[in-house]
Amino acid sequence: MCGIFAYLNYLVPKQRKEILEILIKGLKRLEYRGYDSAGVAIDGDNELDSTKVNTIRIIKKRGKVKALDEEIYAQEDLNLDVEYDMHIGIAHTRWATHGVPSALNSHPQRSDENNEFVVIHNGIVTNYKDIKKFLESKNYEFESETDTEVIAKLIKYLYDTHETKDVTFRELVEDVVQQLEGAFALVFKSVHFPGEAVATRRGSPLLVGIAAKNKFSTDHIPISYRDNRGHHDSGITLERSDSLVGFQVVGDNKEVEYYFASDASAIIEHTNRVIYLEDNDVAAVKDGGLSIHRIKRETGVAQSREVHTLKMEIQQLMKGNFSTFMQKEIFEQPESVTNTMRGRLNFENNTVLLGGLKDHLSEIRRCRRLLFIACGTSFHSAVATRQLMEELTELPVMVELASDFLDRKTPVFRDDVCFFISQSGETADTLMALRYCTERGSLTVGITNTVGSSISRDTQCGVHINAGPEIGVASTKAYTSQFIALVMFALMMSEDRLSMQARRTEIFNALERLPGLVKEVLKMDDEIHKLAQELYQQKSILIMGRGFNYSTCLEGALKIKELCYLHSEGILAGELKHGPLALVDKTMPVIMIIMKDNTYLKCQNALQQVVARGGRPILICEKGDNENQQYGSRVLEMPQNIDCLQGILNVIPLQLLAFHIAVLRGYDVDCPRNLAKSVTVE
Repeated sequence: MCGIFAYLNYLVPKQRKEILEILIKGLKRLEYRGYDSAGVAIDGDNELDSTKVNTIRIIKKRGKVKALDEEIYAQEDLNLDVEYDMHIGIAHTRWATHGVPSALNSHPQRSDENNEFVVIHNGIVTNYKDIKKFLESKNYEFESETDTEVIAKLIKYLYDTHETKDVTFRELVEDVVQQLEGAFALVFKSVHFPGEAVATRRGSPLLVGIAAKNKFSTDHIPISYRDNRGHHDSGITLERSDSLVGFQVVGDNKEVEYYFASDASAIIEHTNRVIYLEDNDVAAVKDGGLSIHRIKRETGVAQSREVHTLKMEIQQLMKGNFSTFMQKEIFEQPESVTNTMRGRLNFENNTVLLGGLKDHLSEIRRCRRLLFIACGTSFHSAVATRQLMEELTELPVMVELASDFLDRKTPVFRDDVCFFISQSGETADTLMALRYCTERGSLTVGITNTVGSSISRDTQCGVHINAGPEIGVASTKAYTSQFIALVMFALMMSEDRLSMQARRTEIFNALERLPGLVKEVLKMDDEIHKLAQELYQQKSILIMGRGFNYSTCLEGALKIKELCYLHSEGILAGELKHGPLALVDKTMPVIMIIMKDNTYLKCQNALQQVVARGGRPILICEKGDNENQQYGSRVLEMPQNIDCLQGILNVIPLQLLAFHIAVLRGYDVDCPRNLAKSVTVE
């Protein structure tokens, strides 16, 4: 949720118009994260000398980034032609947490009416009320309802009350973050430190992109640490700690551009060279050099930060011939499921190689139980594979919602193996659960779609699902890829069990057929669009199933809630007579998933119960299932695959149905209201 983007050019001449275009384009790349307002802060004009920076101009607007762009060009006194050799601009998309959506509450937030310090912030400061009360006692007046404003005012207070005025920007930020509790990613700009940017994170993602014509001085930036006198010690002899630069451009041409962003999608069009900041890192850019600092040494924290090369391409982020990113991502699933399996499954000898787990496989096999911890769609992927996981591993399997897992303070032991599933790798509740399990000594495994994310770095091992960038807030292809990644893990765990070989062979054959069957299901799009036209004015939709397809019901209902703002409930068909049957009448749309697996007869009984109450259910069933089709008001005939993988095929019509209903109701499919792609607060 929320999106940070900042741009610093050093010895790279840019007109203000170009700088603003870069900032606005960066925000547009982050729109998928969910937001309700946006803003930018740039260098302002000086009456005597327009090239001398001593003011900051803030422009903010409620609504979409497009509205902010229009507001910028509506500023009559804003000279777009002024050129800067060195400039830092910061920009933000805000998803309201503290205070209603408004220009005043949006970011950047400022320290005072002179905009001496401005800050953009993702996350929540949990102790902001205490800080605000202290600052109010010092006669600071607040203009917004946000927790972020206390950060801007606190840094000004520390600057104004500092013993000496030679304090560095980075030292001020370090002093500020030591007072903050909660989760945050921050980027600061100040009139007192022109051309400098300082960024830091704790529990919320932030990365730095670097673009330069010349080579970099290093691909591993050493960390410097604060000593007892407040300066930093990196193990390198220096006259002044604040002269330390971990990264510079070599050669005579010192031109360099820096990009700070919540994720790589915002900067990939500018550079593919990035540094992922760790919790409590403070990154400072001064005189064109980047240094990374920490307050104190911690065990288990790397002593340098590597400059990574992104493999993502900008073409992956474009909609192409599709109307929305979500539609594109649904139709990418034949490729995304193939990419998840590529290089990992050997269909000739029925073997699995998950490189991120192979060194820990013997330890996993010795464990006493498996815990799968996730939120939302990722939780549903764990539910979808639990039955197969229990069958192939013969281990107890717990599937936990991360928030509830933490609320219960669930007992975790050293011989447990805990999986943390998250598309973004930054989900706050899942990250908190990861830290909880790490403290208790269990082996931690990450299942994510984002290289360099917090979960991928903080777990001991893991699997990257390789689904490709997912921009739509409602997850689609990440769900099916997480599903397959967990199936592959179950296959790897049962590799040496003779009693499982026949079952494993069936699953391998089914996985090999899967991409072709997904393509076949996607051809039903027109048929599903017609169904959506019949349902889009309804007030509620029930989705029923059991066994391997219970998770399909949960995920389908979630998609309808997310996108259509329509009540939808995924119901375990075995629980129908324990309450939900009271909802069924001739007006209630009921989608029933009924497959020829071990629950077939039981699902038939539930179907008869619905029909007996006047219901005309919509059936998702196998091709040629003539026995049940007579009871359906509409029938979606699915290609048949093995029972444990059928959920991958069956969820796609529900994804498409949610998409089409949302479009017919006139809603923004990629950015549903009140929701964010990466939920980085509890």
